[in-house]
Order: sequence, then C-alpha cells, then structure tokens
Amino acid sequence: MSTPSAAPPDPALLRALRYGYRLPMLLWHLVVHLPIVVVLLTPIGAAIKLGSGERLDHWIVRWWQGGLMRVFGFRLKRVGIPRNGTTFFVANHCSWLDITLMHSQRSLSFVAKAEIARWPVIGWLASRAGTIYHQRGSNASLARVAEVMVGRLKQGIDVGAFPEGGTGQVDHVRTFHARIFQTCYDAQVPAQPVALRYVRDQRPAVEVAFRDQENFFANFLRLLGNRGCDAEVHFLEPIEPNPDGRRKMSELARRQIIAALAFTTPDAAGELASDELDALLDK
Repeated sequence: MSTPSAAPPDPALLRALRYGYRLPMLLWHLVVHLPIVVVLLTPIGAAIKLGSGERLDHWIVRWWQGGLMRVFGFRLKRVGIPRNGTTFFVANHCSWLDITLMHSQRSLSFVAKAEIARWPVIGWLASRAGTIYHQRGSNASLARVAEVMVGRLKQGIDVGAFPEGGTGQVDHVRTFHARIFQTCYDAQVPAQPVALRYVRDQRPAVEVAFRDQENFFANFLRLLGNRGCDAEVHFLEPIEPNPDGRRKMSELARRQIIAALAFTTPDAAGELASDELDALLDK
C-alpha cells in the first residue's frame, strides 16, 4: 500500500473542537440509531416495502450508513443512477469508508476480507447486510466466494467488489484484476463501474486513505477529527458481458472510473496485474 501525499496542516485546536462535537454525534448514532437498525434488520424489515418499492431493511442500512458518513463530516453527493435490475458493481478502493459510502446509496452484498467481520459495529452491520467474506490465502475460500457471488446474483441480489486488489490512494486507480469479472459471465449480469471520490477544495482528500502501518482503529480516530469533505458516488455506464472477454470488461470499467475521477493515472497501458481473486481483498 502506497503512502498518500501529505495533507495540509490541521491545527490541533480545530481537531479538538471537531472531536468535541463529533464524538457525541457518534455515540448518539450508536446508542439511539443502532438499536433501530437491529430491530429492522430482521424478517420484520424484510417483509415491509416502502412507497418506492424498496424493502425497509435495505433502506435502514442506507440510512444508518449515510448517517455515519455525516458524523465524520462527509457531505454525500451522488452523480448518475444505479442500474435497475440485478447488477455487479465495481468501484475504486482507498478506504474502509468505501463500503459505507456505497451502502449509503445502494443495498448490496460486498466482497470483503474476513477480518472485517471482527470489527466492532461495522463488522456486525456488514454481516447483516450480506457481506461475502474471504479468508486471504485460502484457495478453498476463493472458490467459495466466487460461487457465492454468482449465486447471489442469480437470486437477484446485487453484489459489489473492488477489482484493484485492496485499498490504495485516493488520487490513483491501480490496475484491475480481470478474473473478478468472470462473475458477470457466469451469472449473465452487467457490471456497473462506480467512481468513489473524496474531494476538498476541488482536490482529492488524500488523507482519507490508510497510512503505512496504520490500522483500522487509528484510521477511524484520525478521520473522526479531520476536516469535512465531499464524498461523491459516480454511477457510470453499465458494461454487458461480451465476446471480448473479462479482461476487456475490466479495462473498460477502470477507464470509466479514471475519467470520472479526473485523475492523471495512466490509462492501463501495461498488462493487468495478477488475476487472483485472493488479491482482491489484500490491503
């Protein structure tokens, strides 16, 4: 994992003030809002449909995750429309917040490393939202994850993944692993690229990404005190599985995301990296 570029200095007093009002907001979100989520992430919530046709348990996940983003000072913005019908969503990846950001816009089953299941609160919510966990370094897990992904899609459940192979930088999109797009062929569903963009003052908010050797809890606390910024979700043009193959799909998806982010990342001139799904979850 690369170290992101240095962010502008942030005065200690301002960080202290942010902690002063965000910590109570976080506690309220956990103590008051979370029990509501617990009740509705049951067959009760699944059986109730809103006027829009969305299931209540799906809506409550979006509501809670969007609220968590706002506690951290993120201003949510959506560009484009999620595709109607069963879809395989693929996005760039720079932070644990990416899944939270995606869930604020669409209820879907994400592929994630097994360690996330042990994270307090977020791990529980991820499990209840149908996250597909992968044990890194396990060939048996690779086969199971691929099978579960295809099975969910055939059942009409949206699935999401990060084809880069793990978290990277906010201002750079790494090469995509083509093998993950085999899911589209096996389930006969399109892939919709999604560009996740963290912006402050019209520049990438590079401090959102993990620092070298920074664990989840350290990153969580650091972001809680950071200046607010925009968190944008760009839903791009869906890509149908076609005779050109999964490598072509991965290249098209990556190019769309790079264009939407307006970064200077080279446009995948070289070969794609290793094709192993195991790398999808490495950080």
